[in-house]
Amino acid sequence: MARAWVFGDDISTDDIIAGRYLSKFEAEHDPRWLADHVMENVDPEFASKVKEGDVIIGGKNFGCGSSREEAPIALKGAGIKAVFAESFARIFYRNSINRGLYVFVSPGVSRGFKSGDEVEVDVEKGEILNVRTGETFRAEPMPEFMLKIIRVGGLLEHLKGRK
Repeated sequence: MARAWVFGDDISTDDIIAGRYLSKFEAEHDPRWLADHVMENVDPEFASKVKEGDVIIGGKNFGCGSSREEAPIALKGAGIKAVFAESFARIFYRNSINRGLYVFVSPGVSRGFKSGDEVEVDVEKGEILNVRTGETFRAEPMPEFMLKIIRVGGLLEHLKGRK
């Protein structure tokens, strides 16, 4: 079963993956290496706890700061299936879609979970169920063209398929 990992407001791209790891990534192009350091500035043990299919719950302005494309790469590399947040920084939101990471704006979602809660996610409907409380949160609808990009693994894969 997937678990939720809850973070507050204003989680920056530097919180998601610190800048000190970017030069090594550029040399190796290894999302798993980035994943070993994901969320390290906020929770130094996060990378050792997160499992494939887990979900991040964020507050307002998730992904603020620089337009660091490596942030969604690190999250995906760590196995994060989706991020549900109150709101996103615009550039992080688009970078996530372009990299094939589900991101959902869901008002009230940050109050409905504790880290470690078991969850069930339906990415097609944009819904997340907290198994502990039985409460379901629904995201604002994502346009079908964005869902198509994410389903195939990101914008580059989408464009390759259009040839």
